[in-house]
Amino acid sequence: MTDKISSESTDGGVATDERSVRPFGLPSWVVAVLPLVLLALVIGAFVLTSPLAGVQGGEPLPDLTITHTTLPSEDTIVLHVTNNGPDAVTISQVLINDAYWNFEVEGAGGDQTLAPMESAQVVVPYHWQPGWDIHTALVVSDGTTFGHTIVAPSETPGLTTDVLWSLALIGVFVGVIPVALGMLWFPFIRAMSNRWLHAVLTFATGVLAFLAIDAGFEAFELVEEIPGAYEGTALVVLGILGTFLLVQSVSAWREGRAATGDARASSGLWVAYLVALGIGLHNLAEGLAIGSSFALGRVSLGAFLVIGFMLHNVTEGPAVVAPVARDTRPAWYHFAALGLIAGAPVILGGWIGGLAYSPTLGAFFLAIGVGAILQVNWEIAGMIRTQGGRVGSATNLLAFLVGLGVMYVTDLFVVL
Repeated sequence: MTDKISSESTDGGVATDERSVRPFGLPSWVVAVLPLVLLALVIGAFVLTSPLAGVQGGEPLPDLTITHTTLPSEDTIVLHVTNNGPDAVTISQVLINDAYWNFEVEGAGGDQTLAPMESAQVVVPYHWQPGWDIHTALVVSDGTTFGHTIVAPSETPGLTTDVLWSLALIGVFVGVIPVALGMLWFPFIRAMSNRWLHAVLTFATGVLAFLAIDAGFEAFELVEEIPGAYEGTALVVLGILGTFLLVQSVSAWREGRAATGDARASSGLWVAYLVALGIGLHNLAEGLAIGSSFALGRVSLGAFLVIGFMLHNVTEGPAVVAPVARDTRPAWYHFAALGLIAGAPVILGGWIGGLAYSPTLGAFFLAIGVGAILQVNWEIAGMIRTQGGRVGSATNLLAFLVGLGVMYVTDLFVVL
């Protein structure tokens, strides 16, 4: 028995057989690489022998997506297309309002053929009338037709210095100013009892939950415009779960620091920055929508709409500062940083949307915002519990419902 034990090594009190460390007498790294080598051999054999050659029936159908259109002038239409299929496709003809027109394909290697997952622009010299729908269609070499309707067309302004400045100014009024005004409620929130402070925190989770629901629906609506090759639904789900887990890993790291006695890691200021980050990611997607409206020539941001955005976003301010209501009052620069993190991304999103509009990018940004907001709500709920509160109390549930309702009502001012 003694000899048997001596032939074994221990790891954390558990006896380990040396043969399990070196299976088959080989180094562990060889055993780890072996399945990959065998897999490569199997794949090579499958490709060389083509065992399914006799059962394959027919060629795959072409799959072309017109993601969006731009109208640089009243004499030009630009169709942005992506080849989703496994084979190259050749654009043979273009129909505008049921008539064939000349066209040029830009960005496809100098010809009219798109390789798999390749994108290009189809430029058509056509004089269109503002406000009158344009029915377009692309015909590929095998006769398959892909249609797209441009509803109420208007000229795309292009991205100039004036447009960039306009987007920045709109971002300030839509994002930065409302959040800053909402943060001015901090002294009032600070004077509340714990019961009402927790109600404010759950009100904040209601605000954030509405933003997550709204952004989630928008993301899945954009999936229909995403080229099939990019698997839009999977991309949105990956963005939501990936961001949630990424922010959660940062939060777990913070909890580890707090357990070692790091006062900064255990403060409400940390949660406030997470709230600001979640709101900022949502506002980034909001700015992307504004910028893409400029890029696509669908600018309708009148004074009433900007006021609607401001009413909608001012409720985000209390959500940012509520977590620090029981801490020592942070320095002024923390308030400035929180306001900029939450509100300024509207400007950045506007510029990105104006420079490189893409439904794929838009849906992914929205998904990132949803994932971050879900994690932040989880964090706020944990904060209430650590302060001795009960998340599911009657007051807190009503406050959560009020947060949802307020955001819904103010959202009506945006969509009306």
